[in-house]
Amino acid sequence: MRVGRGTSSGHGKTCGRGHKGQTSRAGGTKGARFEGGQTPLYRRLPKKRGFNNILFRKEYEVINLNDLNKYEGEVNLIKPDLLVKVLGEGELKKALKVTANKFSQSAKAKIEKAGGSAIEHP
Repeated sequence: MRVGRGTSSGHGKTCGRGHKGQTSRAGGTKGARFEGGQTPLYRRLPKKRGFNNILFRKEYEVINLNDLNKYEGEVNLIKPDLLVKVLGEGELKKALKVTANKFSQSAKAKIEKAGGSAIEHP
């Protein structure tokens, strides 16, 4: 719509903006966060305090020893996109050579007690 082209166009003089006031002027809008003069939400909420390690934390997928009983010989739990930690819940009934990113102390002890070996891969 072309405004300011004479009164006969229906959009002349004030160009559809009305008379005076904030919205009649260039740049005359409140910001997206303005709440009519009420204290805005971003000022009502408390500031974030403390330490957050979310960008650099390591999350491990866990597997228990009793889940390893279905495998024979060598078990490689190294995956390129996730970290695996072996926990010592349950009993290992056979000698296995297990490779994983981490082992709990009890898991390592139980694997070696069963005659296998626990290889930690960084």
